[in-house]
Amino acid sequence: MQKPLSLRWLEVFQLISKSGSIQKVAQETDLSISTVSNHLRSLESTLGVDLVNHNRRPMNLTPAGVVFARYVHDGLITLKRGEAEIRSGSWQHATDLRMALLDDFDNEVGPELFQSLSSALPRCNFRHYTRPSHEIVEKLQEQKLDAGVATRPPGLLADLVEYPLMRDPFVLVVPSGYSQGLQDLMTADSPLPFLRYSRHHTIGKQIETQLIRLKILLPNRYELECNQSIIGLVAGGNGWTITTAASYHRAQRFHDKVQVIRFPGKSFARIVSLFTTHVYPVETSKLILDALQTSLRSCFTEPVVARFPWLADEFHIIDTETA
Repeated sequence: MQKPLSLRWLEVFQLISKSGSIQKVAQETDLSISTVSNHLRSLESTLGVDLVNHNRRPMNLTPAGVVFARYVHDGLITLKRGEAEIRSGSWQHATDLRMALLDDFDNEVGPELFQSLSSALPRCNFRHYTRPSHEIVEKLQEQKLDAGVATRPPGLLADLVEYPLMRDPFVLVVPSGYSQGLQDLMTADSPLPFLRYSRHHTIGKQIETQLIRLKILLPNRYELECNQSIIGLVAGGNGWTITTAASYHRAQRFHDKVQVIRFPGKSFARIVSLFTTHVYPVETSKLILDALQTSLRSCFTEPVVARFPWLADEFHIIDTETA
């Protein structure tokens, strides 16, 4: 009788096929290097074929390994989807939710969102995290989260499901009372320095891409990760920045010391989305989406547009059905 394949062997093989390293898989799974190696050898012995080139570093797949990896990937996705449906099924029976919010929305959206979800999902255990967008996407891809709200990164995310939430336009924020021309700001010798968002973050990368498109070169004297720090420095008259309407709104303590100006020329915006893994139940995802849209509308788009009517066409919740 043919020896059955172990699910653990398949999981280890999938991880090795992605990283090409037994050592990395051992670290990720908290298994010893010898255990990971034995799992791989047992799988190859049972199949009677080498799946990886053991003498290459990083280890790459043999032709047989390439073919088998496709089936393993599809099979494990199906199993995980089945597990998620058994655990959660329809949204009334959801029992676990590991979710991360973009830090811009943690203070206002977070409490309202989880109050809503706790009522709708009375049996659910919540694990809530606050992270920058790129870390949320990475953790979703590693299946360390079930859902996350993040800025849409450049490029396709074929391994995640995206539900667009909000169009968040970029604007200029300058000290209150600033009266010089905008062109004076966007020069290398401007007396008021440009305060950059970290280019490790998705928002910082998007701003830099737009500046390059416009052929605007600004000195890199200040580069910060914290939105509150950037708006606080602008409020103190120490510089100006490009940010989004939502990020500006979050820094409410500084609103009386700064002014918001429409981005000159062609506008651009970030898309904030709800991302989930392919195995997370669609019913629960849509429940989260509805709660998020309600919260973002009341906490962000409506109060900002009431104050700045010229943002009405640019700052809005995205109709998911239309998207």
